[in-house]
Amino acid sequence: MRCLLFALALVSFSFLHAQNTTFNPGRKYHADSVRKWIKNVMHGTAEKHPGFYRYTTKERFDLLIDSTLATLTDSLTELDFYRKLKLLYAQIRCLHTGAALSKEYSDYLDKTKTLLPFDVYIDDKRSVYITKNYSSNHSVPLKAEIIAINGKPVAEILRRLMNSIPMDGYNQTGKVLLLNHRFAFWYQTIIEATEHFKMTVKNAVSTETISVSGVSKETFPSRKSIEAAYEKPLELMIRDKAAILSIHTFSKTEIKQHHQDFRKFIRSAFKTLKRNEIKNLIVDLRFNTGGTDGNAAYLAKYFFDKPFRYWQKIEVTESIAKEITGMKRLFYKKPRYVDGSYRWRKIWMTHEFDYYKLQSPAKNNFNGKTLLLTNGLCMSSCSDLIAILADNKKAIVVGEESGGGFIGNTSGIIPTATIKAGLRVTIPLQKYTNAVDPAKNKGRGTVPDYPITISLDDWMNKKDTVMEFALKMIATN
Repeated sequence: MRCLLFALALVSFSFLHAQNTTFNPGRKYHADSVRKWIKNVMHGTAEKHPGFYRYTTKERFDLLIDSTLATLTDSLTELDFYRKLKLLYAQIRCLHTGAALSKEYSDYLDKTKTLLPFDVYIDDKRSVYITKNYSSNHSVPLKAEIIAINGKPVAEILRRLMNSIPMDGYNQTGKVLLLNHRFAFWYQTIIEATEHFKMTVKNAVSTETISVSGVSKETFPSRKSIEAAYEKPLELMIRDKAAILSIHTFSKTEIKQHHQDFRKFIRSAFKTLKRNEIKNLIVDLRFNTGGTDGNAAYLAKYFFDKPFRYWQKIEVTESIAKEITGMKRLFYKKPRYVDGSYRWRKIWMTHEFDYYKLQSPAKNNFNGKTLLLTNGLCMSSCSDLIAILADNKKAIVVGEESGGGFIGNTSGIIPTATIKAGLRVTIPLQKYTNAVDPAKNKGRGTVPDYPITISLDDWMNKKDTVMEFALKMIATN
């Protein structure tokens, strides 16, 4: 995610609320209060979030809010309130916009045994299969299809989960990947937190009902171990006159923690490509959730031989523009009103706004054949890079649709506010528009030139079918 200095000092929220000092997970809040809170939060978010209506019209959003308010017929716990707000926030269709439980409630859930004791895989037909069994019931067969959980059809469960996960536009690949890695955690917070699960599962020969007990958070691999399953964030491998450049993140901080320097590495890598007369390059960006914009824009320079545009513009709402007064103008120029929106202007304090200016190509730029490997967890600055290279026909995209928007995203300054009942919301304040054809991939990420579907067996055996496809393309051409 992008982040600028002084982010928290920049913005004020009218719906800020201090958390209570005593925590009670069963505490309930009157329906009338929750209605008022939802109205205030959604109004305040729309006022600050410049991409609030990027994919969902105001008329549609007003209807969604009214429909949600109509469901509030009884008092709600913090978890109940969270589920309502999560559904609404997901309709903004912005992966940088989020709602989270209070730390106290999250810590409470972490101590319970209310996680479904399975890893799952969701295929392209939205069937859900068990891929790992953490329960004490060892008779549960792997690859069994889940038909229902606690009386709810899996299709209904999946629809609810998918509707609660924020992602840019109408992207589905990112949501599925998140569920394939953390289904139990999404189920716990969105569907139910229970210690007992009665499931209908189907294997090759029969359908049966099984009962299993919930497990605790420690039973599963940590999120960090899943996300950082690599030795170095930046890797280059030469094989048979082809090269594989793996960029696992653009985050300056993460790269530095592994004792690497992004620009030095990239300069060295492309010198190596030229020295070895490499004509085929695979750039593996899968699971790269973004990071420092300057790194992504810098890499783009190595695929152009003429000046090019990266971003088209960066916008903020009128409310944010009006807050750039007094001392704040030492760090940010007053946004200028142009063609119906307020736009950031370049300032000496940061390079953040350099990338909507004309970009120059890099020395030792690559002019051979480039394949970009992508999936649904290519987000934020990573998705910007993919969109720019794809739109300018500088690369062939292989794999899955990127999770970040082709047209751009809303991110930049992303403050977190604590609201009523202790929930935390994050609201991005800068709307980025990529310098791409706006008629392409409407409401989508970058759609691959060669989409690859991963089978259940390949997923479970960790077979890299996307890389195999790319290597075969190079070998046969």
